[in-house]
Amino acid sequence: MASTGSTTEHGSTTQDGSTAAERWQQRYAKARVRDADFTTLSGMEVEPAYGTEDSEWPGLFPFTRGLYPSGNRGRTWTIRQFAGFGNAHQTNERYKMILGRGGGGLSVAFDMPTLMGRDSDDPKALGEVGHCGVAIDSAADMEVLFGGIPLDGVTTSMTISGPAVPVFCMYLVAAERQGVDISTLNGTLQTDIFKEYIAQKEWLFGPEPHLRLIGDLMEFCAQGIPAYKPLSVSGYHIREAGSTAAQELAFTLADGFGYVELGLSRGLDIDVFAPGLSFFFDSHLDFFEEIAKFRAARRIWAKWMRDVYGAQTDKAQWLRFHTQTAGVSLTAQQPYNNVVRTGLEALAAVLGGTNSLHTNALDETLALPSEQAAEIALRTQQVIMEETGVANVADPLGGSWYVEALTDRMEAEANAIFDKVLAMGGSGLSSADVEGLAAATRRGEHPITRGLLRGIEDGWFTSEIAEAAFQYQTALEKGDKRVVGVNVHTESVTTELEILRVSHEVELEQLRTLEARKAARDTAAVEAALQHMVDVARTDANMVPAMLEAARVEATLGEICDALRAEWGEYREPARF
Repeated sequence: MASTGSTTEHGSTTQDGSTAAERWQQRYAKARVRDADFTTLSGMEVEPAYGTEDSEWPGLFPFTRGLYPSGNRGRTWTIRQFAGFGNAHQTNERYKMILGRGGGGLSVAFDMPTLMGRDSDDPKALGEVGHCGVAIDSAADMEVLFGGIPLDGVTTSMTISGPAVPVFCMYLVAAERQGVDISTLNGTLQTDIFKEYIAQKEWLFGPEPHLRLIGDLMEFCAQGIPAYKPLSVSGYHIREAGSTAAQELAFTLADGFGYVELGLSRGLDIDVFAPGLSFFFDSHLDFFEEIAKFRAARRIWAKWMRDVYGAQTDKAQWLRFHTQTAGVSLTAQQPYNNVVRTGLEALAAVLGGTNSLHTNALDETLALPSEQAAEIALRTQQVIMEETGVANVADPLGGSWYVEALTDRMEAEANAIFDKVLAMGGSGLSSADVEGLAAATRRGEHPITRGLLRGIEDGWFTSEIAEAAFQYQTALEKGDKRVVGVNVHTESVTTELEILRVSHEVELEQLRTLEARKAARDTAAVEAALQHMVDVARTDANMVPAMLEAARVEATLGEICDALRAEWGEYREPARF
């Protein structure tokens, strides 16, 4: 296999004369290794990793083969099931079920009003409360959501971007009310506003105020909550909107580079704040393409972080990522086929080196998952982890001619897209001009960020995704792409599924609870806290402490977001034809 990247880490020898294999062995000797049976089903012992003296090895720059020299042999991926429906009490019960049956982390799905920064009693929330996720109106709801679940003992991911910062503040208040030292919290907040303008369309303000809040959050966490990852850069929604694998890869990493430039513009030390960035990818059905995408992502990120942005430590060069199996691959026709699809997508994510994983339930194309479907999704990961042997070897597909060729192709296609983003920003640079990009960064020019903002303004990203989605749909309708149960093998004995239905009573109960909480709180304290938050918004000071104080006095999510909407204005996407 042809090696790529720095000869100080892999290749035939390093500057001290050692080979990559020898350097890997040195790191593996110090690595964590699970107390497990590392043999095949037939009893044959397997090595922790395989390669040649001059090939790439796990745990060595550029980390194509994984971040850790021991791979899953040292620590398996976190099983993190995405769940949320109805009110906080109902979702809390589901979380306890997931944790009780072997889940290792939680991932919160919020309902549409929460995602849009609106309270459950907002007229625009009518009929949407608790239907696509859990309704969260204030810190009191967050307290119920995690009741009986010590927040210093579980990692929690929250999938929300527009109102991410006030929701995070409510999470901190819930932790405080448990008696938890918030500096010890560990988890991930999505916060990725670039992908909202590109794909998902859930924003509150224009790009600049959102980026200001994200910068404030990055500073706050870097200084006071070092293990928490305040920004999960999300490719998942880009792929679900119809992009190709290469577009998902490139758009997502470009967004990540934009946030790196944001951190640097705040004067943050890249080796301090970069480990707080994580990623969220889709795992789709083209098995080997997905594996190659994940491997290329680590390689590209490590090179840019070191060579363009100046990161010195491994942790600052690492691309950590969560994966969710592809929701758009699920079909309403013959829904039990979705178990097979999800299993293959999960296996691709594991073989690609994911750090955590959510497996979709078979009925999610019809409704929120039933308890039985959620259990099957959880067991899918556990079968892969416990029975297949794929966790015994780091990057078991490394060295495959096909996988390596696809990995190189993914990297090349991503670089071509980066060149288009740089061109839109008017920098005159290309992805190959590493020294030029590094110099521009040192001058504070932010070439990727300028390209991202221009691409959003011009609708370039959305048009690229729309064209990719159109091409796929055309191939599907022509029969060039086949989907079992949809346009091939359509005969079936499958009966109608019993699905989870959220009662309208959930919305009525949430409204009654919200009304009672508003009546019981100190209104003057709420008004003062909101005004102080707006006053801080008019300065250059960090807004998180003021927003945290508003959450402590039970200001609602809608009140916090409405105060900022009044100050900054609402974003309206330009009409395009």
